[in-house]
Amino acid sequence: MSTPRAPYDDWRRLDPRTVWVTAVVVAGVVAGAALPATLGLANWLGLPGAVLWVLAAAVLVIGAAAGADRVRWHRTRYRIGEERVDLHTGLLLVKRRSLARGRIRTVDLTANLLLRLLGLVTVRIGTGEQGGESTLELDPVTRAEGERLRRLLLERAAPTPPGVHRDGELAALDPRWIRYAPVSFVAPMLGGAAVGAVLQISDWLGAQGEVIAWAGDRFQETPLLWVIVILVAAALAAGMIGALGLWIEMWWNYRLEREPGGTLRVRRGLFTSRSISVEEARLRGVDLVEPLGVRLFGAARLDAITTGLAQDHEAKNADHSTVLPVVPRTLADSVAADVLRETATPTGAALTRHPRAARGRRLRWSLAAALAPVLLLTLLGALLTPVLLWTALGLAAVSLPLAVALALDAYRGLGHALSGRYLVTRSGTLRRSTAALERAGVIGWTVKQSYFQRRAGLLSITATTAAGGGAYTAYDTDATEGLAFAAEAVPGLLEPFLERAGAAVGENGPGTERTVRDRGPVPGTP
Repeated sequence: MSTPRAPYDDWRRLDPRTVWVTAVVVAGVVAGAALPATLGLANWLGLPGAVLWVLAAAVLVIGAAAGADRVRWHRTRYRIGEERVDLHTGLLLVKRRSLARGRIRTVDLTANLLLRLLGLVTVRIGTGEQGGESTLELDPVTRAEGERLRRLLLERAAPTPPGVHRDGELAALDPRWIRYAPVSFVAPMLGGAAVGAVLQISDWLGAQGEVIAWAGDRFQETPLLWVIVILVAAALAAGMIGALGLWIEMWWNYRLEREPGGTLRVRRGLFTSRSISVEEARLRGVDLVEPLGVRLFGAARLDAITTGLAQDHEAKNADHSTVLPVVPRTLADSVAADVLRETATPTGAALTRHPRAARGRRLRWSLAAALAPVLLLTLLGALLTPVLLWTALGLAAVSLPLAVALALDAYRGLGHALSGRYLVTRSGTLRRSTAALERAGVIGWTVKQSYFQRRAGLLSITATTAAGGGAYTAYDTDATEGLAFAAEAVPGLLEPFLERAGAAVGENGPGTERTVRDRGPVPGTP
């Protein structure tokens, strides 16, 4: 008598409603392109003829897209086996792909508004390795099927990580967090995009000259300086409104929770829902990120430093590493401790300050960057017109104090420390980053010392790791102290090379770089 096959051995298809989803999406794209296309063709064919041609083209494009997706659905099958996940797709060129279940690190669920209305999701199954071949995409399946796949592929029998922190909800949306959206770097970018969109649409309609003339009439009696101030303020206001809308779309319904078996799960999104899972076994630390605008209001966001997450191009564009949006700094520290299962967050550890020579280096860099355009305008003003001389003077009055302030802030932000199982590095001013990296996750050290650093007795020491950004640097540390910090952080890795590295950074050429890699388990690390 034969043994019945387990359900996970059955071949399954995508949801057949994918054809309708494709037709609706393509129809939306075609509708967006229809207006400028109709206006463009109307100059040659007249308005009725242009409308007919555009409608015929729209039907053809939508039908072709729906037909192609019907063939894709018919030729796509997937199976969850005992050892592997298989995906077969393709018509003339059949593509068979397979991932070992033991190597799967992420199962993320995403659904735009249309998919949510139909109860569907897109499932991305990944190993976290480089390249598109490390990810399988099932687009779409039912939400119930997506949740089943996520549980089946991620819930493994694993020992509970050390620590006393609870399972369940670690953080949930507080609507008051939206107050930080307008002070992010996104706001001015969206403001510029709004101005560009107005000019582009008016150009499509053949009315760009009228729009510019209308704006000129509004400010006919206003001094040029005030015109610039008003236009910039209007663009920023539009950008702030856009930033609020973007924040609501990205972070509404946000929830961070720890599931049984050691998985952190982030769920968020208003129109497009996202579910991102992070195995605690792959977690190597956290990165507390403080862009300048939100830092001035005492806030920060929290990113995970983990292996096997967001390694492919599409995932990188989805902010997969962010586990907490911009929130008050004290809350970010508290959530970091919960995520790491620590009683006190390493991101709040007292840091070793860097020598004053590091401050001088930042002042010189910053002043050089601010003076370069001032000197260029001065030279052009001497050759062409005195107006440029006054422009150079105004620019210097603004940029030089700002350059000094940013340089001093960058110096105050420098620091490094050891905090329990973690090494901590902090740097940056426009984007300050406090990274707490698990010492056991360090696979090597890179020591850099330029000619000018050598003269000042400084060096930069970089911990390399397979997680997160791959490298975390303590910039411009004291040469002796920086090497001692690296040796203490990962005992046994640097000592055999310490004397050689110290001699190299003190005696070699105009600039040196030395890399030390881990050759096996590091004794003495947690």
